Amino acid sequence: MKITLYEPLRGVFYTPFYCAVALDAFGQEGVSVTLKRPTFPEEAALDVLSGVVDITWGGPMRLMNHHDRDPDCGLVGFCEVVTRDPFYLVGREPNRSFRFADLITMRLGSVSEVPTPWLCLQDDLRRAGIDPGTLDRVEDQSMADNLAALESGALNVVQVFEPYVEQAVRGGIGHIWYAASSRGPTSYTCFYGKSSTLQARPELPLAMTRAMLRTLKWFHAQSSETIAGTIQGYFPDLEPVVLASAIKRYRCHGLWGSDPVLPPVGFVRLKCSLLSGGFITRDVPFDACVDNHFADIAMASAFPPLEA
Repeated sequence: MKITLYEPLRGVFYTPFYCAVALDAFGQEGVSVTLKRPTFPEEAALDVLSGVVDITWGGPMRLMNHHDRDPDCGLVGFCEVVTRDPFYLVGREPNRSFRFADLITMRLGSVSEVPTPWLCLQDDLRRAGIDPGTLDRVEDQSMADNLAALESGALNVVQVFEPYVEQAVRGGIGHIWYAASSRGPTSYTCFYGKSSTLQARPELPLAMTRAMLRTLKWFHAQSSETIAGTIQGYFPDLEPVVLASAIKRYRCHGLWGSDPVLPPVGFVRLKCSLLSGGFITRDVPFDACVDNHFADIAMASAFPPLEA
C-alpha cells in the first residue's frame, strides 16, 4: 500500500510519528509512506476531504470544526498519539506559585501559528473565573518572535511549545510557570481521513494503527537520548542535548499515550475549550468524529516488536 501522509507542521510534540517514519514502522506493516506538509496547517483537513492526501495526523479540533460546519463531512479520527496539551507558559521572572490570576497584570504573547493552544488556555482562564478578553495579549506574533520579546522585556510571559521551552530555560531567558499538560487528558493529535476511504480500505487504517502501537511500545522503552538520535534529522538545527531534554520534559508530563485509543474524556475536554472559545457552535458527537475499532483490533492482535 502506498499513501501520502501529511504532517501539518513540524513540532517536537509529534516525536512518535517521526520515530514511526524513521524506523520504517509503517513499512513493516506493509504501508509505503510519503511524508509531506501542507502550505498551512488548516489545509491538511481540506486536502484530505478533496482527495489530495490520503491521511493526515493533526488535532481532533479540525475534525470537530468540519463536523460543526457540515455534519456529513465524513472526516473520521483514529489512533490517538498526543494525549495532552504540549504548550507551556514561560515567564520572564520565576513564579513557583503561579496562578492564572497572575496573568491579569501581565503582557502575554499567545500562539498565533495554530488556534488550539489559545482556545485551551482561554478555557482554563474562564474556569478560573477570569475573562480572557481582559488580558493584555499579543496574539499576532510567532512563537520565535514572542520568545525574543520575552528576552527583551517587551513581554512578561509567552505561550510556547518545545523546543522553545527548553531554549528559554537553558538560555536563562525564562522560567516555566504552567504546563498545559497538567490540565489532564486533552486529545491533541491523532490520524484522520475520509470515512469513505477508511471503509473502502480498512486494512490501511489498521496497518497505520498497528505501526503506531508498535512504535509506542518501542518508544516508551527507550531513553530520551536514543529517541532524540532517532529523529534528529527532522530537527537539524537543534543541538542533540536540547532535543533530548525537550523530549524528556514531554515524557515527564505524560504527553504521549501508551496505546492508540482516543478516549471520550480527552475529546470532551478539548470540545469544551472549542465551544467556550467560539471555534465550534454546537456539541459535536464523539461517535461522529472518532473510530476506535482499529485501535481495539490492533491491541487485541499479536504483533512482533518493532525492528529498530
